[in-house]
Amino acid sequence: MPKKNGRNTKGRIVSAAWKLFYEQGYENTTVEDIIFESQTSKGSFYHYFEGKDALLGSLSMIFDEKYEELKAQMDPEMDAVEALIYLNHELFTMIDDSVSLELLARLLSTQLFTKGEKHLLDRSRTYFKLLQQIVRTGQERGQLRTDLTGNEIVKGYAMFERALLYDWCLSNGEYALSKYASVMLPMFLGGFRPPQQRNII
Repeated sequence: MPKKNGRNTKGRIVSAAWKLFYEQGYENTTVEDIIFESQTSKGSFYHYFEGKDALLGSLSMIFDEKYEELKAQMDPEMDAVEALIYLNHELFTMIDDSVSLELLARLLSTQLFTKGEKHLLDRSRTYFKLLQQIVRTGQERGQLRTDLTGNEIVKGYAMFERALLYDWCLSNGEYALSKYASVMLPMFLGGFRPPQQRNII
């Protein structure tokens, strides 16, 4: 039980922080604001985070919460490529709507220079587990090619998503992330279809 409470406390802090970062900006948000919004204590905050900067790496937690929601809503019979497109669209729509470009750029830059754990590449994340499940099922059903391993397909998909995120930041958000991805991703994923299904989106 204490473990669950700990996860809930950390999750409340993370959710409150990112809500405030979006609403009032990173620089204008203080640790005290986050503690007040999350209804936790200073002791709890510093138990999980050294300071405000340490929260930048926690965006992957917000993403994984979204993936948990989507996993529960998805039709288990959905085609594998359609499932991957659906996941991407829902996450990128969330980013368009509630994650500022500045904060996403900060997160991506911290991942480039960190010498420790790279949260976006953590294979124990819900994100990677869900992708592996979808890809494995898709290969078993003949919806995805089998001359590549499931891990290779997952790696390719994750790399393409990160490329879209980096480009969006580099372009200073001059286009809608989710709309652009909805055009580019189906073309990319078509290459993972078996040869006889390449014309299927």
